[in-house]
Amino acid sequence: MTPKYLQKIGGLCSIFEGLIYITAFIIYGGILEYPDKNATAKEELAFLSENYITLSLLNFTSYILFGVLLSIVVLAIHKRIEKDLPDVSKLAFVFGVIWVGLVIACGMITNIGLNSILEIGNTSPEKAMETWSSVSIVSEGLGGGNEIVGGIWVLLISLVAFNKKTFPRPLTILGILVGTAGILTIYPLDLFTEIFGISQIIWFIWIGITMIRKPVL
Repeated sequence: MTPKYLQKIGGLCSIFEGLIYITAFIIYGGILEYPDKNATAKEELAFLSENYITLSLLNFTSYILFGVLLSIVVLAIHKRIEKDLPDVSKLAFVFGVIWVGLVIACGMITNIGLNSILEIGNTSPEKAMETWSSVSIVSEGLGGGNEIVGGIWVLLISLVAFNKKTFPRPLTILGILVGTAGILTIYPLDLFTEIFGISQIIWFIWIGITMIRKPVL
């Protein structure tokens, strides 16, 4: 694969990453009606059962497919910046690869967990929801509830490109803000997660367009 072709493919994948974020926000936040906090185990289980296909496809798209596309983006960006501060570029690549693994693992665990709790729910809704709670804790710990690894990746990329012409200066500044917000998700505040998610939509699409328009520096 030629460097120019890799940049174009990576840019296209990056744009798709942003679109996946947008789709997830719309479905999770605007279409699915989650049971309230006072819902019983049977009501929560009924919601998961009724929306099984939607949730499974959404988990697959938001995590597994996202992770596969992310692996291409990570490689393409690494090839683009590897000559600028080589050691920092390699470190960024390492964090990018780790993030890919965490995202894919999160999606696989969530989908397998969803299948399991529906089977358990046939005999014990309460035990099923206890199991689902454990699955959620694991998936949140891997990356669903914090974005530290992804934040470090974006921040390192942006720092490498800041004084170079690898990416436009405004884009690198946005990347620094996105990366910082991702690292700050270590604190249990939804605000930082929301800032990271929304700002990274812009970052993914912007960096994707840049890579397609200027595949070779």
